[in-house]
Amino acid sequence: MEPSASPDRPPVRVRCVLGQSTEGAWPDRLSRSRVDVLRLSQSDAHRSRLRRRTEGGTEVAVTLERGAVLRDGDVLRWDEPSLTALLARVDLEEVMVIDFTASLGERPEVLLRRSVQVGHALGNQHWPAVVSGSRVYVPLTLARDVMAAVMDTHRFEGVSCTFAPGAEIARTLAPWEARLLFAGAGEHRHDAPPRTVAEGAQ
Repeated sequence: MEPSASPDRPPVRVRCVLGQSTEGAWPDRLSRSRVDVLRLSQSDAHRSRLRRRTEGGTEVAVTLERGAVLRDGDVLRWDEPSLTALLARVDLEEVMVIDFTASLGERPEVLLRRSVQVGHALGNQHWPAVVSGSRVYVPLTLARDVMAAVMDTHRFEGVSCTFAPGAEIARTLAPWEARLLFAGAGEHRHDAPPRTVAEGAQ
């Protein structure tokens, strides 16, 4: 991509994703091409319309179908004659993973009680969450060690709490689940200490 030298120059328009940089013929094509990068936040990746400048200085206007989600490594533009490409790089933050798998064999009333306790703890902190299968995914809204400390205070039996890269989790979720998990995470992020969890959630 040639840098946009003039502010009057129209932006490069992206209306669809051409492919993934790690799939099909793209790895070979990109290895012999000049690649410009459009770097996006996790919130940007879930917007169907946005305008950003690439690392090479080119202004890009993205207009996708409603509900579309850009993934890290998506090929947004390809020009065969000049062997140039535009690639999306999405910076997804870590995700807290609360795993109920060990509790699935318990009596329904035990599983229900644990689910309500965890839900109460998350709600008391105003942490957004997405449930998929036997796991609950929570985007980081505070420092990792602070969120881990909050969960450790409860010592939820039969429930584990770990952290995983956002990109790794995004690959396991349906597009609408990923959108819920990552799109609004930035709006919830804050630096204030977490609220004290009510004793009733113990």
